[in-house]
Amino acid sequence: MSHLLVIDNAMDHTFYRPVEHWAAAAGFRPSSVYAAGGEPLPEPGAASHVILTGSESSIVESEPWAEAEAEWLRIAVARGVRVLGSCWGHQLIARALGGPHCVRRAATPEFGWLEIPISDPSEILPDPSMRAFVSHFDEVVEGSHPQLRVLARGSVCAVHAMRWGELPVWGIQAHPEIDPETGLSFLNEARRKWPSQRRLLDAALAAGPNDSRSAAGIVARFLAA
Repeated sequence: MSHLLVIDNAMDHTFYRPVEHWAAAAGFRPSSVYAAGGEPLPEPGAASHVILTGSESSIVESEPWAEAEAEWLRIAVARGVRVLGSCWGHQLIARALGGPHCVRRAATPEFGWLEIPISDPSEILPDPSMRAFVSHFDEVVEGSHPQLRVLARGSVCAVHAMRWGELPVWGIQAHPEIDPETGLSFLNEARRKWPSQRRLLDAALAAGPNDSRSAAGIVARFLAA
């Protein structure tokens, strides 16, 4: 039987509560640990499936708790744990398994809802595309490691989804778990939190939600992997 663990990497739960969103997508309340808040991670391998959430932290300025999570992740993957990372969690997979050169600051941050074409529909992602919420300043670097298999590309971000070789380890740059109402609230709060990005945030708010509600299917396929 699958045992799902969500590793919560949010810095501010008044702004971002990822366990709630992934629980809604899964249809049940998974086990969780607040890594960014200093809670100890369980024994690697105690859960069969792990979701690594996003974070307001930067992957290129990795903090001690994030480095500890990366080391935990390497052990868990070696023990056969299934892993799905979203946004910062997606980037953490690349950094932990490939090295710091596999992540960088994005030339242009992305906010709002994007249509993301899926180049390899044989994986856990929907076919042929998904529309999902995005909010990120950093990105995974295409071609930075031979095990980095790109599954989805965008017009700005070259690695919108990936699988790590043939391992049961996937990353998604987007936040498919964030519903439109939450996404709009997030963007409005982000205008105050990141005033330097107001032009992009205002454009995302003006465009409005365009979401294919893909999270439940992604989680179901992930848990079946």
